[in-house]
Amino acid sequence: MREIVLDTETTGFEPDQGDRIVEIGAVELFNHVPTGRTYHQYINPERAMPQEAFEVHGLGDDFLRDKPVFVDIAQAFVDFIADAKLIIHNAAFDMKFLNAELSWVKRAPIPFDQAIDTLAIARRRFPGSPASLDALCRRFGIDNTARTLHGALLDSEILAEVYLELIGGKQPDFALSVSQDRSAQRDGGQNWRPQPRPTPLPPRLSDSEKAAHAAFVETLGESALWKRA
Repeated sequence: MREIVLDTETTGFEPDQGDRIVEIGAVELFNHVPTGRTYHQYINPERAMPQEAFEVHGLGDDFLRDKPVFVDIAQAFVDFIADAKLIIHNAAFDMKFLNAELSWVKRAPIPFDQAIDTLAIARRRFPGSPASLDALCRRFGIDNTARTLHGALLDSEILAEVYLELIGGKQPDFALSVSQDRSAQRDGGQNWRPQPRPTPLPPRLSDSEKAAHAAFVETLGESALWKRA
């Protein structure tokens, strides 16, 4: 099962009022295990950055000026997420921005049921308790000391750890399903058995060690256990 843990940074709160995405970060999971594949992109919002937003993520006009606009990265982004479930903290916020950006470049929206909202999961599991990403890191003992400012890729990496804890701990199936899938692929679904190595492993004993062992065996004489009938 492929999942994408995703986060965005924006110029504000409302795409309908002209706010835009300025950063997307995403981390790929397969059967709840990070694969090492990520997606990260800064985006030129084609508008000035409000001071309040700059204070949250530190992405200013000078930095973003030479970055690609959304239409130029849309295909790569859509290809990366494909039809995977999207793990998002406060999914309604990110989804409305992603779908607004996609609509402006004449692309199909992402179905909302493709998203899994970790904020909603946290509120169900811990009713009445703080459910921000920082609060959940404290609850689960996850190191987020590098998070001095919001950053989409860093927040996605942290959220991946939080998500695995929320659903029952890291690698809840101990990756057994991955092993089973691979075994099935190897043997066409039959019980797999190890095969002899095509090339034997090289001996680990040196010639001098072999000679010393042989000399020791000679000292045991005819009373050695393996010589008894």
